[in-house]
Amino acid sequence: MQHKTWIKNYEQDFGRLAEEVGDLRYDSLAEFLKLLARKLSIDAGKDRDRGRRHLSEALNEAKEGLAKAADSIGVAWRICEPYMPSSDEDLPV
Repeated sequence: MQHKTWIKNYEQDFGRLAEEVGDLRYDSLAEFLKLLARKLSIDAGKDRDRGRRHLSEALNEAKEGLAKAADSIGVAWRICEPYMPSSDEDLPV
């Protein structure tokens, strides 16, 4: 697999990407972080199978950090949820 150095529509603008991801509603942000953690876990397994132990360990550590972040954002969501609109359509533009 070839790893890219950019994401379409965010070429060299990771600050904007971070802003947009950070502006997600907390339940959506938690889901995104969980999915990213899962992806790193899959990559770690592949690297472990290829004998890349140090890389696999580093990716697993990153996965754990993302999973913990997702859990913390989930707590933030449960705190905010009663005060949030039920859908994006109810949010101000």
